[in-house]
Amino acid sequence: MLRVFQNDILDPDHFVITLELVPGRESQGRSVDMVTEIARDAFADGRISAVSITDNPGGNPSLSPDVLGYEIYKIGMDAIVHFTCRDANRVGMESRALQLARMGMKNILALTGDYAGQGFGGQGRPVFDIDSVNLQIMLTALNERLAESGDPDGFFTGCAISPFKYTEAESFAQYAKLQRKVSAGAQYIITQLGYDARKFPELLLFMRQVDIHLPVLGSVYVLTPASARIMHAGKVPGAIVSEKLYAQVLADWQDKAAGRQASIERAARLGAVLKGLGYRGIHIGGIHRDFAMVTRILDRLEEIEDRWQEFLPDFDSPDPGAFYVFEEHQGLNQGPARFGKQPAALPLGEKLHLHFLRASHRAFFNPDSKLAPLYRKVCRHLDKNQAGRLMARLLEDPAKFILLRCRHCGDCGIQHVGFLCPESGCPKHTRNGACGGSRDGRCEINPDRYCVWYRAHNRLAAVGARHELSTGCVPPRMWELNETSSWLNFHLGRDHQSASNAILDFCRLRGCGE
Repeated sequence: MLRVFQNDILDPDHFVITLELVPGRESQGRSVDMVTEIARDAFADGRISAVSITDNPGGNPSLSPDVLGYEIYKIGMDAIVHFTCRDANRVGMESRALQLARMGMKNILALTGDYAGQGFGGQGRPVFDIDSVNLQIMLTALNERLAESGDPDGFFTGCAISPFKYTEAESFAQYAKLQRKVSAGAQYIITQLGYDARKFPELLLFMRQVDIHLPVLGSVYVLTPASARIMHAGKVPGAIVSEKLYAQVLADWQDKAAGRQASIERAARLGAVLKGLGYRGIHIGGIHRDFAMVTRILDRLEEIEDRWQEFLPDFDSPDPGAFYVFEEHQGLNQGPARFGKQPAALPLGEKLHLHFLRASHRAFFNPDSKLAPLYRKVCRHLDKNQAGRLMARLLEDPAKFILLRCRHCGDCGIQHVGFLCPESGCPKHTRNGACGGSRDGRCEINPDRYCVWYRAHNRLAAVGARHELSTGCVPPRMWELNETSSWLNFHLGRDHQSASNAILDFCRLRGCGE
Protein backbone atom coordinates (compact mmCIF):
# COMPACT_ATOMS: atom_id res chain seq x y z
CA MET A 1 0.00 0.00 0.00
CA LEU A 2 1.26 3.49 -0.88
CA ARG A 3 2.96 5.08 2.14
CA VAL A 4 5.52 7.38 0.52
CA PHE A 5 5.01 10.33 2.87
CA GLN A 6 5.27 8.34 6.07
CA ASN A 7 8.39 6.52 4.91
CA ASP A 8 10.03 9.72 3.70
CA ILE A 9 9.36 11.86 6.75
CA LEU A 10 10.55 9.15 9.14
CA ASP A 11 13.81 8.85 7.20
CA PRO A 12 16.23 11.33 8.86
CA ASP A 13 18.32 11.51 5.67
CA HIS A 14 15.40 12.51 3.44
CA PHE A 15 14.45 16.17 3.00
CA VAL A 16 10.69 16.02 2.49
CA ILE A 17 8.74 18.23 0.09
CA THR A 18 4.95 18.41 0.40
CA LEU A 19 2.59 20.57 -1.62
CA GLU A 20 -0.65 22.10 -0.39
CA LEU A 21 -3.58 22.09 -2.83
CA VAL A 22 -6.81 24.05 -2.37
CA PRO A 23 -9.98 22.60 -3.96
CA GLY A 24 -12.57 24.91 -5.46
CA ARG A 25 -16.30 25.04 -4.71
CA GLU A 26 -17.36 22.87 -7.66
CA SER A 27 -17.33 19.09 -8.02
CA GLN A 28 -16.40 19.34 -11.70
CA GLY A 29 -14.75 21.88 -13.96
CA ARG A 30 -11.55 23.82 -14.46
CA SER A 31 -10.61 24.31 -10.80
CA VAL A 32 -10.84 20.60 -10.01
CA ASP A 33 -9.03 19.65 -13.20
CA MET A 34 -6.27 22.12 -12.34
CA VAL A 35 -5.75 20.62 -8.88
CA THR A 36 -5.61 17.05 -10.19
CA GLU A 37 -3.27 18.09 -13.00
CA ILE A 38 -0.90 19.70 -10.48
CA ALA A 39 -0.98 16.45 -8.50
CA ARG A 40 -0.19 14.42 -11.65
CA ASP A 41 2.76 16.67 -12.43
CA ALA A 42 3.95 16.44 -8.81
CA PHE A 43 3.91 12.66 -9.07
CA ALA A 44 5.79 12.76 -12.37
CA ASP A 45 8.41 15.14 -10.93
CA GLY A 46 9.34 12.62 -8.24
CA ARG A 47 10.50 15.11 -5.59
CA ILE A 48 7.14 15.57 -3.88
CA SER A 49 6.41 13.09 -1.08
CA ALA A 50 2.73 14.02 -0.76
CA VAL A 51 0.15 16.64 -1.60
CA SER A 52 -2.08 17.93 1.18
CA ILE A 53 -5.73 18.81 0.55
CA THR A 54 -7.32 21.62 2.58
CA ASP A 55 -10.64 21.16 4.40
CA ASN A 56 -13.03 24.04 3.56
CA PRO A 57 -10.31 26.73 3.93
CA GLY A 58 -11.53 29.95 5.48
CA GLY A 59 -14.61 28.06 6.65
CA ASN A 60 -16.14 28.29 3.17
CA PRO A 61 -17.51 25.27 1.29
CA SER A 62 -15.27 23.51 -1.21
CA LEU A 63 -14.91 20.04 -2.65
CA SER A 64 -14.25 17.50 0.08
CA PRO A 65 -10.55 16.76 0.65
CA ASP A 66 -11.52 13.13 1.18
CA VAL A 67 -12.92 12.51 -2.28
CA LEU A 68 -10.34 14.65 -4.10
CA GLY A 69 -7.52 13.17 -2.05
CA TYR A 70 -8.70 9.69 -2.90
CA GLU A 71 -8.70 10.48 -6.63
CA ILE A 72 -5.14 11.80 -6.32
CA TYR A 73 -4.15 8.80 -4.22
CA LYS A 74 -5.31 6.49 -7.01
CA ILE A 75 -3.03 8.35 -9.43
CA GLY A 76 -0.13 7.16 -7.29
CA MET A 77 0.54 10.44 -5.46
CA ASP A 78 0.40 10.11 -1.69
CA ALA A 79 -2.04 12.52 -0.03
CA ILE A 80 -2.47 14.21 3.35
CA VAL A 81 -6.06 15.03 4.28
CA HIS A 82 -6.71 18.11 6.41
CA PHE A 83 -9.22 17.15 9.13
CA THR A 84 -10.83 20.06 11.00
CA CYS A 85 -13.20 20.28 13.94
CA ARG A 86 -15.44 23.04 12.57
CA ASP A 87 -18.14 21.32 10.53
CA ALA A 88 -19.13 18.12 12.36
CA ASN A 89 -19.64 16.90 15.89
CA ARG A 90 -17.61 14.07 17.38
CA VAL A 91 -19.99 11.43 15.98
CA GLY A 92 -19.67 12.77 12.44
CA MET A 93 -15.90 13.11 12.84
CA GLU A 94 -15.49 9.53 13.97
CA SER A 95 -17.64 8.39 11.05
CA ARG A 96 -15.49 10.42 8.67
CA ALA A 97 -12.32 8.89 10.13
CA LEU A 98 -13.70 5.38 9.62
CA GLN A 99 -14.54 6.28 6.02
CA LEU A 100 -11.01 7.54 5.42
CA ALA A 101 -9.58 4.36 6.92
CA ARG A 102 -11.76 2.28 4.60
CA MET A 103 -10.49 4.29 1.62
CA GLY A 104 -6.88 3.81 2.70
CA MET A 105 -6.44 7.54 3.34
CA LYS A 106 -4.33 7.35 6.49
CA ASN A 107 -2.24 10.57 6.39
CA ILE A 108 -4.12 13.15 8.47
CA LEU A 109 -3.34 16.72 9.49
CA ALA A 110 -5.53 17.25 12.57
CA LEU A 111 -6.60 20.88 12.98
CA THR A 112 -9.06 22.92 15.00
CA GLY A 113 -9.90 24.79 11.78
CA ASP A 114 -10.90 28.28 10.70
CA TYR A 115 -14.16 29.76 11.95
CA ALA A 116 -17.31 29.16 9.88
CA GLY A 117 -17.60 31.13 6.65
CA GLN A 118 -20.35 31.66 4.09
CA GLY A 119 -22.37 28.69 2.86
CA PHE A 120 -25.84 28.06 1.51
CA GLY A 121 -28.12 30.89 2.68
CA GLY A 122 -25.49 32.65 4.79
CA GLN A 123 -22.91 31.95 7.46
CA GLY A 124 -22.73 28.39 8.69
CA ARG A 125 -23.02 27.48 12.34
CA PRO A 126 -19.59 26.49 13.72
CA VAL A 127 -19.54 23.18 15.56
CA PHE A 128 -16.16 22.78 17.33
CA ASP A 129 -17.54 19.94 19.43
CA ILE A 130 -13.97 18.83 20.13
CA ASP A 131 -10.62 20.53 19.58
CA SER A 132 -7.49 19.40 17.76
CA VAL A 133 -6.01 17.73 20.86
CA ASN A 134 -9.08 15.56 21.38
CA LEU A 135 -9.19 14.87 17.63
CA GLN A 136 -5.64 13.52 17.92
CA ILE A 137 -6.72 11.33 20.83
CA MET A 138 -9.71 10.03 18.85
CA LEU A 139 -7.54 9.10 15.87
CA THR A 140 -4.92 7.46 18.08
CA ALA A 141 -7.64 5.43 19.83
CA LEU A 142 -9.10 4.45 16.45
CA ASN A 143 -5.70 3.05 15.48
CA GLU A 144 -6.03 0.54 18.30
CA ARG A 145 -9.48 -0.46 17.04
CA LEU A 146 -8.20 -0.76 13.47
CA ALA A 147 -5.39 -3.02 14.62
CA GLU A 148 -7.83 -5.23 16.55
CA SER A 149 -9.98 -5.55 13.42
CA GLY A 150 -7.02 -6.71 11.34
CA ASP A 151 -5.76 -3.42 9.87
CA PRO A 152 -2.30 -2.76 11.34
CA ASP A 153 -1.72 0.24 9.08
CA GLY A 154 -3.22 2.97 11.25
CA PHE A 155 -3.58 6.71 10.80
CA PHE A 156 -0.39 8.74 10.49
CA THR A 157 -1.45 11.96 12.17
CA GLY A 158 0.20 15.34 12.26
CA CYS A 159 -0.50 18.66 13.92
CA ALA A 160 0.08 22.33 13.20
CA ILE A 161 1.76 25.02 15.26
CA SER A 162 1.98 28.76 14.80
CA PRO A 163 5.39 29.80 16.18
CA PHE A 164 5.01 33.33 14.80
CA LYS A 165 3.61 34.84 17.97
CA TYR A 166 5.07 38.03 19.36
CA THR A 167 3.72 38.19 22.90
CA GLU A 168 4.95 35.95 25.68
CA ALA A 169 1.44 34.71 26.46
CA GLU A 170 0.68 33.66 22.88
CA SER A 171 4.09 32.02 22.42
CA PHE A 172 3.74 30.01 25.61
CA ALA A 173 0.17 29.00 24.72
CA GLN A 174 1.27 27.66 21.33
CA TYR A 175 4.13 25.63 22.75
CA ALA A 176 2.01 24.39 25.64
CA LYS A 177 -0.63 23.13 23.24
CA LEU A 178 2.03 21.49 21.09
CA GLN A 179 3.04 19.42 24.10
CA ARG A 180 -0.56 18.32 24.54
CA LYS A 181 -0.84 17.42 20.85
CA VAL A 182 2.28 15.29 21.09
CA SER A 183 0.90 13.63 24.23
CA ALA A 184 -2.28 12.93 22.26
CA GLY A 185 -0.41 11.07 19.53
CA ALA A 186 0.80 13.55 16.87
CA GLN A 187 3.56 12.01 14.75
CA TYR A 188 4.73 14.99 12.70
CA ILE A 189 4.41 18.79 12.79
CA ILE A 190 3.77 21.44 10.14
CA THR A 191 4.25 25.12 10.94
CA GLN A 192 1.89 27.91 10.05
CA LEU A 193 3.21 30.53 7.63
CA GLY A 194 5.77 33.16 8.61
CA TYR A 195 9.05 34.67 7.48
CA ASP A 196 10.98 35.25 10.70
CA ALA A 197 14.42 33.61 10.84
CA ARG A 198 14.43 33.79 14.65
CA LYS A 199 11.08 32.11 15.09
CA PHE A 200 11.88 29.06 12.94
CA PRO A 201 14.86 27.87 15.06
CA GLU A 202 12.93 28.86 18.19
CA LEU A 203 10.52 25.98 17.57
CA LEU A 204 13.35 23.44 17.19
CA LEU A 205 15.09 24.77 20.29
CA PHE A 206 11.95 24.54 22.39
CA MET A 207 11.22 21.01 21.18
CA ARG A 208 14.73 19.95 22.11
CA GLN A 209 14.39 21.41 25.60
CA VAL A 210 11.10 19.60 26.32
CA ASP A 211 12.33 16.35 24.74
CA ILE A 212 10.03 16.28 21.70
CA HIS A 213 11.63 14.47 18.77
CA LEU A 214 9.16 14.65 15.90
CA PRO A 215 9.87 15.62 12.29
CA VAL A 216 8.90 19.21 11.45
CA LEU A 217 7.99 20.71 8.09
CA GLY A 218 8.25 24.47 7.68
CA SER A 219 5.66 26.25 5.56
CA VAL A 220 6.84 28.08 2.45
CA TYR A 221 4.31 30.18 0.55
CA VAL A 222 4.60 31.77 -2.89
CA LEU A 223 3.49 35.32 -2.12
CA THR A 224 1.63 37.50 -4.60
CA PRO A 225 0.35 41.03 -3.86
CA ALA A 226 -3.16 39.61 -3.28
CA SER A 227 -2.11 36.87 -0.86
CA ALA A 228 0.38 39.16 0.92
CA ARG A 229 -2.34 41.79 1.41
CA ILE A 230 -4.74 39.27 2.94
CA MET A 231 -2.11 37.84 5.28
CA HIS A 232 -0.75 41.24 6.23
CA ALA A 233 -4.30 42.27 7.21
CA GLY A 234 -4.57 39.22 9.49
CA LYS A 235 -7.28 37.52 7.44
CA VAL A 236 -5.48 34.18 7.30
CA PRO A 237 -5.42 33.03 10.95
CA GLY A 238 -1.90 32.33 12.18
CA ALA A 239 -0.13 33.50 9.00
CA ILE A 240 2.14 36.53 9.37
CA VAL A 241 3.34 38.92 6.67
CA SER A 242 5.10 41.93 8.20
CA GLU A 243 4.74 45.51 7.03
CA LYS A 244 8.29 45.41 5.63
CA LEU A 245 7.69 42.19 3.70
CA TYR A 246 4.35 43.40 2.37
CA ALA A 247 5.97 46.57 1.05
CA GLN A 248 8.71 44.49 -0.57
CA VAL A 249 6.19 42.22 -2.31
CA LEU A 250 4.31 45.22 -3.70
CA ALA A 251 7.57 46.70 -4.97
CA ASP A 252 8.64 43.39 -6.55
CA TRP A 253 5.37 43.05 -8.42
CA GLN A 254 5.47 46.45 -10.13
CA ASP A 255 6.51 44.24 -13.02
CA LYS A 256 4.68 40.90 -13.05
CA ALA A 257 7.53 38.84 -14.46
CA ALA A 258 9.97 40.33 -11.96
CA GLY A 259 7.48 39.83 -9.14
CA ARG A 260 6.97 36.20 -10.03
CA GLN A 261 10.72 35.61 -10.12
CA ALA A 262 11.16 37.38 -6.78
CA SER A 263 8.47 35.16 -5.21
CA ILE A 264 10.20 32.04 -6.52
CA GLU A 265 13.56 33.23 -5.21
CA ARG A 266 12.09 34.08 -1.78
CA ALA A 267 10.45 30.65 -1.51
CA ALA A 268 13.67 28.87 -2.55
CA ARG A 269 15.76 30.88 -0.09
CA LEU A 270 13.37 30.19 2.78
CA GLY A 271 13.45 26.50 1.88
CA ALA A 272 17.25 26.58 1.98
CA VAL A 273 17.21 28.31 5.38
CA LEU A 274 14.79 25.72 6.78
CA LYS A 275 16.90 22.86 5.49
CA GLY A 276 20.02 24.43 6.95
CA LEU A 277 18.37 24.96 10.34
CA GLY A 278 17.48 21.27 10.58
CA TYR A 279 13.85 21.10 9.48
CA ARG A 280 12.89 17.70 8.06
CA GLY A 281 11.28 19.32 5.05
CA ILE A 282 9.13 22.10 3.63
CA HIS A 283 5.41 22.43 2.96
CA ILE A 284 4.81 24.57 -0.14
CA GLY A 285 1.62 26.60 -0.54
CA GLY A 286 0.32 29.27 -2.86
CA ILE A 287 0.41 27.09 -6.00
CA HIS A 288 -2.91 27.52 -7.80
CA ARG A 289 -2.30 27.38 -11.57
CA ASP A 290 0.28 24.76 -12.51
CA PHE A 291 3.28 22.83 -11.24
CA ALA A 292 5.84 24.80 -13.24
CA MET A 293 6.44 27.26 -10.38
CA VAL A 294 7.14 24.40 -7.96
CA THR A 295 9.70 23.02 -10.41
CA ARG A 296 11.46 26.37 -10.53
CA ILE A 297 11.46 26.66 -6.71
CA LEU A 298 12.90 23.20 -6.21
CA ASP A 299 15.51 23.60 -8.95
CA ARG A 300 16.64 26.89 -7.40
CA LEU A 301 16.64 25.36 -3.90
CA GLU A 302 19.02 22.64 -5.10
CA GLU A 303 21.34 25.30 -6.50
CA ILE A 304 21.57 27.45 -3.36
CA GLU A 305 20.95 25.15 -0.38
CA ASP A 306 24.62 25.15 0.70
CA ARG A 307 24.54 28.95 0.95
CA TRP A 308 21.61 29.05 3.37
CA GLN A 309 23.36 31.17 6.00
CA GLU A 310 23.73 33.97 3.44
CA PHE A 311 19.94 34.23 3.30
CA LEU A 312 19.24 34.56 7.03
CA PRO A 313 19.23 38.39 6.85
CA ASP A 314 16.43 38.17 4.25
CA PHE A 315 14.16 36.82 6.98
CA ASP A 316 15.49 38.65 10.02
CA SER A 317 13.75 41.95 10.74
CA PRO A 318 12.45 41.63 14.30
CA ASP A 319 10.10 44.14 15.88
CA PRO A 320 11.99 45.74 18.79
CA GLY A 321 8.99 45.14 21.06
CA ALA A 322 8.42 41.54 20.00
CA PHE A 323 8.84 38.63 22.40
CA TYR A 324 11.31 35.87 21.51
CA VAL A 325 11.58 32.70 23.56
CA PHE A 326 15.38 32.64 23.28
CA GLU A 327 18.09 35.25 22.99
CA GLU A 328 19.47 36.11 19.55
CA HIS A 329 19.96 32.73 17.88
CA GLN A 330 23.42 31.21 17.55
CA GLY A 331 22.64 27.84 16.07
CA LEU A 332 20.77 25.30 18.16
CA ASN A 333 22.90 25.57 21.31
CA GLN A 334 20.89 27.92 23.47
CA GLY A 335 20.23 28.70 27.09
CA PRO A 336 16.86 28.28 28.80
CA ALA A 337 13.64 29.74 27.49
CA ARG A 338 12.88 33.30 28.58
CA PHE A 339 9.34 32.60 29.75
CA GLY A 340 8.63 34.39 33.01
CA LYS A 341 11.54 36.84 32.85
CA GLN A 342 9.21 39.82 32.56
CA PRO A 343 5.70 38.70 33.55
CA ALA A 344 2.87 40.96 32.45
CA ALA A 345 1.22 42.98 35.19
CA LEU A 346 -2.26 41.66 35.95
CA PRO A 347 -4.98 44.32 36.30
CA LEU A 348 -6.55 44.55 39.74
CA GLY A 349 -9.92 43.30 38.48
CA GLU A 350 -8.32 40.21 36.96
CA LYS A 351 -6.37 39.56 40.17
CA LEU A 352 -9.44 39.73 42.37
CA HIS A 353 -11.47 37.59 39.97
CA LEU A 354 -8.75 34.93 39.75
CA HIS A 355 -7.99 34.75 43.47
CA PHE A 356 -11.66 34.57 44.42
CA LEU A 357 -12.38 31.73 42.00
CA ARG A 358 -9.19 29.83 42.85
CA ALA A 359 -9.99 30.06 46.57
CA SER A 360 -13.59 28.97 45.96
CA HIS A 361 -12.43 26.04 43.86
CA ARG A 362 -9.98 24.87 46.53
CA ALA A 363 -12.65 25.18 49.20
CA PHE A 364 -15.58 23.54 47.43
CA PHE A 365 -14.26 21.51 44.48
CA ASN A 366 -11.24 19.67 45.82
CA PRO A 367 -11.97 15.91 45.86
CA ASP A 368 -9.21 15.40 48.43
CA SER A 369 -10.46 17.97 50.95
CA LYS A 370 -11.77 16.88 54.34
CA LEU A 371 -15.18 18.32 53.51
CA ALA A 372 -15.50 16.45 50.20
CA PRO A 373 -17.56 13.57 51.73
CA LEU A 374 -19.99 16.10 53.23
CA TYR A 375 -20.39 17.88 49.87
CA ARG A 376 -21.08 14.56 48.15
CA LYS A 377 -23.72 13.70 50.74
CA VAL A 378 -25.48 17.06 50.32
CA CYS A 379 -25.35 16.76 46.53
CA ARG A 380 -26.81 13.24 46.60
CA HIS A 381 -29.70 14.58 48.66
CA LEU A 382 -30.31 17.50 46.29
CA ASP A 383 -30.08 15.23 43.24
CA LYS A 384 -32.85 12.91 44.43
CA ASN A 385 -35.71 15.03 43.10
CA GLN A 386 -36.51 17.90 40.78
CA ALA A 387 -36.94 20.41 43.60
CA GLY A 388 -33.43 19.72 44.90
CA ARG A 389 -31.90 20.00 41.44
CA LEU A 390 -33.77 23.28 40.90
CA MET A 391 -32.43 24.63 44.19
CA ALA A 392 -28.88 23.78 43.11
CA ARG A 393 -29.37 25.59 39.81
CA LEU A 394 -30.80 28.66 41.56
CA LEU A 395 -27.71 28.82 43.76
CA GLU A 396 -25.26 28.16 40.96
CA ASP A 397 -26.52 29.88 37.81
CA PRO A 398 -26.81 33.57 38.81
CA ALA A 399 -23.39 33.70 40.47
CA LYS A 400 -21.64 31.93 37.60
CA PHE A 401 -23.34 34.06 34.98
CA ILE A 402 -22.20 37.26 36.70
CA LEU A 403 -18.65 35.99 37.23
CA LEU A 404 -18.14 33.98 34.05
CA ARG A 405 -21.01 34.58 31.61
CA CYS A 406 -21.75 30.90 32.23
CA ARG A 407 -23.45 28.95 29.41
CA HIS A 408 -24.85 26.26 31.76
CA CYS A 409 -22.98 23.42 30.08
CA GLY A 410 -23.14 21.28 33.23
CA ASP A 411 -19.50 20.23 32.70
CA CYS A 412 -17.46 23.18 33.91
CA GLY A 413 -13.93 23.63 32.54
CA ILE A 414 -12.89 26.94 34.08
CA GLN A 415 -10.15 25.34 36.18
CA HIS A 416 -8.31 24.44 32.95
CA VAL A 417 -8.41 27.98 31.51
CA GLY A 418 -7.16 30.17 34.35
CA PHE A 419 -10.69 30.25 35.81
CA LEU A 420 -12.21 31.70 32.66
CA CYS A 421 -15.05 30.02 30.78
CA PRO A 422 -14.01 28.24 27.55
CA GLU A 423 -17.62 28.16 26.36
CA SER A 424 -18.46 31.87 26.63
CA GLY A 425 -14.86 33.07 26.32
CA CYS A 426 -13.76 31.22 23.18
CA PRO A 427 -15.82 31.14 19.94
CA LYS A 428 -14.23 27.74 19.16
CA HIS A 429 -14.85 26.42 22.70
CA THR A 430 -11.28 25.11 22.94
CA ARG A 431 -10.46 23.35 26.21
CA ASN A 432 -6.85 22.37 25.48
CA GLY A 433 -5.26 25.62 24.41
CA ALA A 434 -5.21 28.45 21.93
CA CYS A 435 -6.26 27.79 18.33
CA GLY A 436 -3.37 29.73 16.76
CA GLY A 437 -5.43 32.47 15.16
CA SER A 438 -4.88 35.20 17.75
CA ARG A 439 -2.86 38.28 16.85
CA ASP A 440 -1.20 40.58 19.39
CA GLY A 441 -3.26 38.81 22.03
CA ARG A 442 -6.56 39.53 20.31
CA CYS A 443 -9.16 36.89 19.45
CA GLU A 444 -9.24 35.77 15.82
CA ILE A 445 -13.04 36.00 15.68
CA ASN A 446 -13.63 38.95 18.00
CA PRO A 447 -10.54 41.20 17.73
CA ASP A 448 -12.15 43.74 20.06
CA ARG A 449 -11.38 41.41 22.98
CA TYR A 450 -8.40 39.41 24.16
CA CYS A 451 -8.08 35.70 23.43
CA VAL A 452 -9.22 33.73 26.47
CA TRP A 453 -5.96 31.72 26.39
CA TYR A 454 -3.90 34.92 26.31
CA ARG A 455 -5.73 35.99 29.46
CA ALA A 456 -5.42 32.53 30.99
CA HIS A 457 -1.67 32.53 30.55
CA ASN A 458 -1.27 35.93 32.17
CA ARG A 459 -3.50 34.95 35.10
CA LEU A 460 -1.73 31.63 35.71
CA ALA A 461 1.71 33.17 35.24
CA ALA A 462 0.85 35.69 37.98
CA VAL A 463 0.39 32.83 40.48
CA GLY A 464 3.26 30.67 39.22
CA ALA A 465 1.01 28.11 37.58
CA ARG A 466 1.54 28.58 33.83
CA HIS A 467 2.70 24.93 33.59
CA GLU A 468 -0.96 23.91 33.98
CA LEU A 469 -1.49 24.91 30.33
CA SER A 470 0.80 22.15 29.07
CA THR A 471 0.31 19.23 31.46
CA GLY A 472 -2.09 16.39 30.73
CA CYS A 473 -5.08 17.11 28.54
CA VAL A 474 -8.72 18.08 28.99
CA PRO A 475 -11.49 15.74 27.77
CA PRO A 476 -14.24 17.25 25.62
CA ARG A 477 -17.42 18.71 27.02
CA MET A 478 -20.06 16.14 27.97
CA TRP A 479 -23.19 17.23 26.16
CA GLU A 480 -25.37 14.81 28.09
CA LEU A 481 -24.92 17.15 31.07
CA ASN A 482 -26.07 20.30 29.25
CA GLU A 483 -28.39 22.55 31.32
CA THR A 484 -27.73 20.62 34.52
CA SER A 485 -25.84 21.65 37.65
CA SER A 486 -22.08 21.40 37.20
CA TRP A 487 -21.74 21.50 40.99
CA LEU A 488 -23.85 18.37 41.40
CA ASN A 489 -22.13 16.71 38.45
CA PHE A 490 -18.68 17.35 39.90
CA HIS A 491 -19.41 16.04 43.37
CA LEU A 492 -21.35 13.03 42.07
CA GLY A 493 -18.58 12.04 39.63
CA ARG A 494 -20.55 12.66 36.44
CA ASP A 495 -18.49 15.38 34.72
CA HIS A 496 -15.43 15.05 32.48
CA GLN A 497 -13.05 14.90 35.44
CA SER A 498 -14.50 11.55 36.49
CA ALA A 499 -16.52 10.11 33.63
CA SER A 500 -13.71 10.71 31.11
CA ASN A 501 -10.95 9.10 33.13
CA ALA A 502 -10.01 6.91 30.15
CA ILE A 503 -9.02 10.02 28.18
CA LEU A 504 -7.17 11.51 31.16
CA ASP A 505 -5.33 8.24 31.76
CA PHE A 506 -4.44 8.09 28.07
CA CYS A 507 -2.74 11.49 28.29
CA ARG A 508 -0.99 10.71 31.55
CA LEU A 509 0.44 7.48 30.15
CA ARG A 510 1.82 9.28 27.11
CA GLY A 511 2.86 12.13 29.39
CA CYS A 512 4.89 14.38 27.05
CA GLY A 513 3.49 17.48 28.69
CA GLU A 514 3.97 16.32 32.26
